[in-house]
Amino acid sequence: MYAIVFHAHQKINRVAYRHLKRLQPDGYFPGIRQILHFEGRNGPDATKLKKPGPGEQPWHFVDPLNLDDVELHHLIDGHYQALVIALKARDEIRSAFEAAWLAHSLVDGLTPAHHYPYEQELALLRGEDRHSRKGLLGRIYVRGDTVRQSFKRSLLLIGPKGLLTTHAMFEAGAYAIIAPLPLKRALPSPKDIEIVSAQGVVGLFKQLATEIAGLELYTRFYQRGWTQHLSRDIRRELAPRMVRMVLLAWYSAAREGEEEA
Repeated sequence: MYAIVFHAHQKINRVAYRHLKRLQPDGYFPGIRQILHFEGRNGPDATKLKKPGPGEQPWHFVDPLNLDDVELHHLIDGHYQALVIALKARDEIRSAFEAAWLAHSLVDGLTPAHHYPYEQELALLRGEDRHSRKGLLGRIYVRGDTVRQSFKRSLLLIGPKGLLTTHAMFEAGAYAIIAPLPLKRALPSPKDIEIVSAQGVVGLFKQLATEIAGLELYTRFYQRGWTQHLSRDIRRELAPRMVRMVLLAWYSAAREGEEEA
């Protein structure tokens, strides 16, 4: 399942990069191969299969309607500022890393499955916070006081319509819909560029995340599965916004890096 998610991010990055080269064909930016190097086993999701210490796993969940939920906003801004610095220094490796991890944070933050209060539900199910989970087994097994209780709790996580099952199936289905799309509509307009210049990357992210939350895509999936209307909204509404967000973040950083160089 993680491999599917990796490919979803790679697809969006490739399309965003192609559009970026159209916007600024001569501007400095790391190559797409270097950027994609920091996805997959070198990307944020790979940390979930390892055993880092508390706080070392990126947390890309956000409630777009909660003004106090700003943890992801700070993470996005940190990657953005680091990308600008790396581009200014013409540091190809560092800029590729920051471009990849920035894009990953943005796309995760726009993913409807990441708007669900996963952490709170998981804490109720496990009786402990997310940092206690170690490796892949720790993510699919919930320990109870007895074997029977452990089995029942684990089913609530990975059984039919389980917490993790629903999350994973939504992301896998969304990727299957997005994978063949050319996403030509993702190319930003001059107005889009003005918006990111005025609001900043985090400001634009908050706007797009709120718009996506209003579509209730994840709730609709949980209630009725993949319907024709839901699939259409993934194609027409969600995917173009994801690519446009990554593209505008990279474009804004590249312009800022050129100005300060």
